[in-house]
Amino acid sequence: MRIEAVSVCHTDISVQSGVFPYAMPAVLGHEGAGVVEQVGPEVTRLRPGQRVSISFDFCGHCDRCLAGLPGQCREYLARNFGLGRRPDGSANLWRDGQPLAGNFFGQSTFAGYALANERNAIPVNEDLDVSPELLAPLGCGVQTGSGAILNVLRPHPGSTVVVFGAGTVGMSALMAAALLPVRRLIAVDVNAQRLALARDLGATDVLDPTGIDVVAAVKDLTGGGADYALEASGVEGVALQAFSSLGTGGTLAVEGLASFTSTAEIPLADLVNFSKHVVGVVEGASNPPIYLPYLTSQVATGKIPLGRIMRTGYKLSDINAAVADMHNGDVIKPVLTP
Repeated sequence: MRIEAVSVCHTDISVQSGVFPYAMPAVLGHEGAGVVEQVGPEVTRLRPGQRVSISFDFCGHCDRCLAGLPGQCREYLARNFGLGRRPDGSANLWRDGQPLAGNFFGQSTFAGYALANERNAIPVNEDLDVSPELLAPLGCGVQTGSGAILNVLRPHPGSTVVVFGAGTVGMSALMAAALLPVRRLIAVDVNAQRLALARDLGATDVLDPTGIDVVAAVKDLTGGGADYALEASGVEGVALQAFSSLGTGGTLAVEGLASFTSTAEIPLADLVNFSKHVVGVVEGASNPPIYLPYLTSQVATGKIPLGRIMRTGYKLSDINAAVADMHNGDVIKPVLTP
């Protein structure tokens, strides 16, 4: 693939900083979009010249993949957070005769060119006018947030939804939920600018948890507790707040992860007596070859106004500036162009 755009995800930063384990030195990047340059002899679904969004890797043959749930692939961690090599152990990137970890999420797209496979390189509908910059975030962050709403929680008409965390995942969830006839859509974050943007994107209410009892505030707004909650902040302790904000029969989807050792103490009496549900969600429980074309059409038609949470204009050499802008809260989703 010739990479035309690649966006920065907090997972990249967590690996670079050592919070998430990975082999080093490595080429990271897992939200790429580009054009197919060459294909191997066994590739039948892709051709040179085709535009693609690149998503996470999966085996395609285990029981979870065959059930249409590649995010639950039996080899998910090994293929996406493994040793940075192909499943057979061979390296696909080298420097000065030494192998590099160059198979991050089956792509390693912080580069001008990348190697992927025909499972995680998803063709773009040629009839859609959508820029590479808009395509890039779809493969992870946007499908993670929107999929949690559309594929997992599936809020019923007239229900109440609260999203904790207004980063890429949380904002994508908000934009997806705003497509549905929910009664209340609440965004929770400590960044005032992001809360203002969340309201513009469809949130009926916004809450800054600083100095308030956010659980009580959510229960007050929803008349006893939310029907659905999404934890997308990745901050320790927020999962418990989100769980406690649910009403009877409510469901919490957890996607935020501070580290691989993060824990949350869920009160069992609350879980049992109020018939609550908790579900972990990877990559929005999406099947990329099916879900990404749908998501692309929603973005291309403006139904999901993805450009509102992005900042473009960064070159690949500006990656440290892009990461700094994410850290200080100025930018939700920076997109790089090689």
